[in-house]
Amino acid sequence: MSSEILTPVLPESVADATVVAWSKKVGDAVKQDEVLVEIETDKVVLEVPAPMDGVLTEIVQEAGATVISSQLLGRLLAGAVAAAPKVEAAPAAAVESAASAEPQTAPAARKLMAENNLSAADVDGSGKQGRILKEDVQAAVAAKPAAAPAPVAAPVAAAPAPTVAVSASGARMEQRVPMTRLRARIAERLMYAKQSTAMLTTFNEIDMKPLMDMRNEYKDAFEKKHKAKLGFMSLFVKAAAVALQRFPEINASIDGNDVVYHGFCDIGIAVSSDRGLVVPILRNTENMGLADIESGIAGYAAKAREGKLDMNDLSGGTFTITNGGVFGSLLSTPILNPPQSAILGMHSIQKRPVVVNDQIVIRPMMYVALSYDHRIVDGQGAVTFLKTIKELVENPVRLVLDV
Repeated sequence: MSSEILTPVLPESVADATVVAWSKKVGDAVKQDEVLVEIETDKVVLEVPAPMDGVLTEIVQEAGATVISSQLLGRLLAGAVAAAPKVEAAPAAAVESAASAEPQTAPAARKLMAENNLSAADVDGSGKQGRILKEDVQAAVAAKPAAAPAPVAAPVAAAPAPTVAVSASGARMEQRVPMTRLRARIAERLMYAKQSTAMLTTFNEIDMKPLMDMRNEYKDAFEKKHKAKLGFMSLFVKAAAVALQRFPEINASIDGNDVVYHGFCDIGIAVSSDRGLVVPILRNTENMGLADIESGIAGYAAKAREGKLDMNDLSGGTFTITNGGVFGSLLSTPILNPPQSAILGMHSIQKRPVVVNDQIVIRPMMYVALSYDHRIVDGQGAVTFLKTIKELVENPVRLVLDV
């Protein structure tokens, strides 16, 4: 019996997707739930599994094709056996060992490797456990000398390809790589945010000493009890959830001529992944404890690294927090994530001289920024909201007591 392999049903907000790569070729035997093909949308990479055991008999949509919901990708002959004889008992261990030794490859990196005829052995992976990232493939392509013809009298300058310039004194190379769907979508949304909102940014600074002292005192007990590490992000999420309930316009969005006030705090946490920046959503944070928040963040970070985030993880959100401090950013103006009306930017913690009780002391300080849509958020509300975040973080006991 033949079974059709279809594109997963895409949300209404996603018009189409791109076939990234097939993990099997025609004639290969597959097992149920084994990944056959990866589909990339503007938000995530979706894995399409085999619906049953069988043999892949046809690939209808090759890598690079644009597809829509429920479109035919290929066909699988259920219950069939691959043409190759099934005498693989002896070398199975070796095959398994080789497979385990093969470094994992990010989907975008795998596609770029195929376009440039590279194998995993040609690329040095810089990701966790040797995982090959897109940037690693780009570096390998740039460093790879093109197949040059035998020496001839014509000067090198006459060569038409600018990517082949390699000399003892250095190289002038160019490389043209199509944007991934995610990068193109990010570019589109950033331009939309800049052009369609009245975005302003207000700044403040937070004395992190009380929070750091509390974390140092309780982090071991916290981890022992809740099986989760106590970080700074969970406390900022909790502070934001408290502040959002006090300032509903910060938690609102514009829909046409209406302002929608959300009675829940679904906070997006910007996470860096192999494919770029993604923003999974922690839902109902107003009802979550620190342990729940930490577990949720850790779970999303792991899924982002493994490329396992799905559409539900990234859909919605009423407010966003981004932490450029993990990359060393001292100060920045984060861009809104429409239709949300505000975004909080955290930054690196640095020791600076500050005045406390008329004395100059050295304290670990963090600059924070709140970008907001001035169409629905007044300056006073934005400044007071950010000041509330500052007060809650500088006195973390208030988060526990909700005062």
